[in-house]
Amino acid sequence: MTRPLTRGGTFLLASIAGTAIANNYAIQPALSEVATDLGVPLSVIGLVPTAALAGSMAGFALLLPLTDHLAANRLVAAQLTALAAALALGAAAPGAGVLLAAYLLIGAAAGVAAQAGSIAGRHAPPGRRGTGVATVAAGMSAGILLSRLAGGALTTVLGWRRMLLVFAALALLGAIAAATLLPRQRPHARRSYRATLTALPPLLRHHPELRRAVATGGLWYFAFNLIWVALALALARPPHSLDPTAIGLYSLAGLLGLAALPLTGRLTDRYTPHTVITAGMLAAAAGAALLATGLDTPPATAFGLALFDAGCFVAQAANQSRIIALNPRRSGSLSSVYLVLYFTIGAIGTALAAPLLNTLGWQGTTLTALAALLLAGALGRTARNHSGGAAYGSPVLRRHSDGC
Repeated sequence: MTRPLTRGGTFLLASIAGTAIANNYAIQPALSEVATDLGVPLSVIGLVPTAALAGSMAGFALLLPLTDHLAANRLVAAQLTALAAALALGAAAPGAGVLLAAYLLIGAAAGVAAQAGSIAGRHAPPGRRGTGVATVAAGMSAGILLSRLAGGALTTVLGWRRMLLVFAALALLGAIAAATLLPRQRPHARRSYRATLTALPPLLRHHPELRRAVATGGLWYFAFNLIWVALALALARPPHSLDPTAIGLYSLAGLLGLAALPLTGRLTDRYTPHTVITAGMLAAAAGAALLATGLDTPPATAFGLALFDAGCFVAQAANQSRIIALNPRRSGSLSSVYLVLYFTIGAIGTALAAPLLNTLGWQGTTLTALAALLLAGALGRTARNHSGGAAYGSPVLRRHSDGC
């Protein structure tokens, strides 16, 4: 019998998720300084975020399924230790090649943030899965939102190499806490790790609900990346011509999403993830519609971004909760499939942002995102009808899913 995760353990996982995922973004404000220090073109150092994303995808595919095989305390501690080592390698990098290799490793190890969500959902007390997942999602979102501000400030004070060492120290502290406080029970896996990897692709065929989760989540992450990348490009151009610091301040609008996440967990536990997803998509669509009116009024832009981010964050937490509920014992494998495809679809939004902005303008780009959000909301309602509406709110069915 697995002992339920304490509230303190859930908050520890949230802190680990936030500080780990922040490493994928914290160096971005310092890229020009890194290029100057290493004596290479900015176009080369600009590949660092791409290396981090590629590493994250590999981590989701290869390391996230380990949550179905290894005890949480050992797995998280080992991965955070690897993250600290990769950050130290990046801090000591003599050239761009070593730095890019380090960020492949950093991105893969930072995938411990996704493992934290899976662990929180698996070890949550009865009837509290949505709350646990939402708490970790809040930590992860805070890490993403505040990482650039923290990375830029630390770089200004300490330099980019020492900034990486600060994050390495945080990873080591997290590893010590994880080894001491997280659950020590090893999951009862029915297959080997190699067999688990081989079984990942068929999960989409065997779980229609997973396919719907990928479709809905991919649509709003497509819209999320499309709007945020296009926003940075649009604000940097005339007539706005904002500097990077001013553009970065718009990311603080996402704090509304963090405030909404604890409520999301309670609503998901009480009702169904599908209901919460539909509500989130309506909020995000309202924000996108407001953004489509233009960027000439900063308060209106900030409010539109706040609604947009809150809706997407809320929907993501509910979506991850329903994925874990499909089979808690295989939550790592299910989350692995979901996140690999989720990030792949999101990368398409990132790639299309500049071409769509150049072709359709800001309004056309945001209306494209709005269409994706409305389609995601429609798919969310369809999924609720297929699953019978109250399945996730039923204690009987929840106990059944826990024993799959």
